[in-house]
Amino acid sequence: MGIKLKEARFEARMTQAELAKASGVSRMTIVNIEADKYENVKIGTLKKLAKALGKKVMDIFFDE
Repeated sequence: MGIKLKEARFEARMTQAELAKASGVSRMTIVNIEADKYENVKIGTLKKLAKALGKKVMDIFFDE
């Protein structure tokens, strides 16, 4: 999951801090998701991140 978020963030040309500000998700949470330190991430968090990146949750986290 982490690499997919990182790829989407790079594609959007956003830093972790910019994504945090745009999504309302803390930068540390983004850092930990990208480092795969969380086994479970709340769907609400995924929705906020996806919306800030201009994508759908399915497109970022579940597309192969």
